[in-house]
Amino acid sequence: MGIERKFINKAISDHKVRAFIRKEMDRAGVSQVMLQKTPMATRIIIYVRRPGVVVGKKGSSIKDLCEKLTTRFGVDNPQLDVIEVEKPSLDATLMAEKIGRQIEIRGNIKQIMRMGLKEIMEAGAVGAEIRLAGKVVGKGGKAKAMKIYAGHLKKSGEPVFLIPEGRYVCYLKAGTIGVQVKIAAPNVKYPDAYDMKALDAKLLAVIEPVAEAAAEVAAAPSEDAELEKKIDEKIESAKKPAKKEEKPASKKDEKKKPEKQADARKPAKKDEKKKPEPKQEKPADVKAEKPEEKSDAKPEKAAEAKE
Repeated sequence: MGIERKFINKAISDHKVRAFIRKEMDRAGVSQVMLQKTPMATRIIIYVRRPGVVVGKKGSSIKDLCEKLTTRFGVDNPQLDVIEVEKPSLDATLMAEKIGRQIEIRGNIKQIMRMGLKEIMEAGAVGAEIRLAGKVVGKGGKAKAMKIYAGHLKKSGEPVFLIPEGRYVCYLKAGTIGVQVKIAAPNVKYPDAYDMKALDAKLLAVIEPVAEAAAEVAAAPSEDAELEKKIDEKIESAKKPAKKEEKPASKKDEKKKPEKQADARKPAKKDEKKKPEPKQEKPADVKAEKPEEKSDAKPEKAAEAKE
């Protein structure tokens, strides 16, 4: 029981030291406190949002903190290392503290939750969840819980331990509100996750040599390809219309041709003779006079006969 009790007392003392440091450096925005005990000294690593507040003017605040740790908690030769958080938007503890302080000042809970979630996701988180529980409605209302989330976040199994969790308590007139924030950082790797870029690189390494070999085989000429070319050429030649062969002209045709040409050159005399001459039209007066003469002659002959 003596050894077990020793381990329990050590854990309790470490917890008290962390709580004291968080309370003293509340304005600096403490994210994480780590204790490492060595034979020579006790190393304390503090991750904060604003390291200038922890250090103070010429390191005065660090010296005061070291003296308090030795006198109150019996820490041997404490050495403080202050480290600034690179991306506070991806730190669950700092975001829970930030959201809680905004609720204490403004009080518009839903808007604060949406703005906090948007800030986390824009920083590059895989997934995030913000949960509030307590006197959310106000004075006289029942306590209830509100939750908002986005992205991909594991809820069960071993991957849950990969997701950090931050908590903060708001003290309002109506009552207290607990803020819980979970953030899956971009560097979190789930067991069922696959790196598509690595898979694509492996596939290319396998496919490229096969594709090159296939291209070489396709480029090399084969006997079947040559036969196919010959067959295609024959088919094309058969489809084309055959040209008529011109026969050589005989001697008789050669003699007849100049005669025809000569006849074509001679003037056509017979045709000129055959053409009918235009008829001359007789004047109309002559035709009118003839019947009168006949009429005059007849009575004369008739009179002579009577005599």
